[in-house]
Amino acid sequence: MRCVIVDNSMEFLSSASRLLRSQGMDVVACASSGGRALELVGALAPDVALVDIELGEDDGIELSHQLAALAPATRVVLISSYGQDDVGDLLAHSSAAGFLPKTELGAAAIARLMD
Repeated sequence: MRCVIVDNSMEFLSSASRLLRSQGMDVVACASSGGRALELVGALAPDVALVDIELGEDDGIELSHQLAALAPATRVVLISSYGQDDVGDLLAHSSAAGFLPKTELGAAAIARLMD
């Protein structure tokens, strides 16, 4: 599965990339802003884009809508350091395929959301 990770924390991008690659995912790119994410997803057409809900100056929920319009074949999975109970209202207004807390991030968890 080809993946783009979008998060404004360079430390998280690095560690998540290493983790997912070690579990067999093909992390094709990382982006630290919504604009860069749109460029990368448009050019690379990954199977999944992991998008942090809180992207610093950008809004991950809004980005999920933009990515869905730009690349309908790319599934968006929202991620956050918060749990699902804390972000449930936000998720209800997104076009994402699912949500994963960052503590549960892994290739198997992502694959379950893609089924």
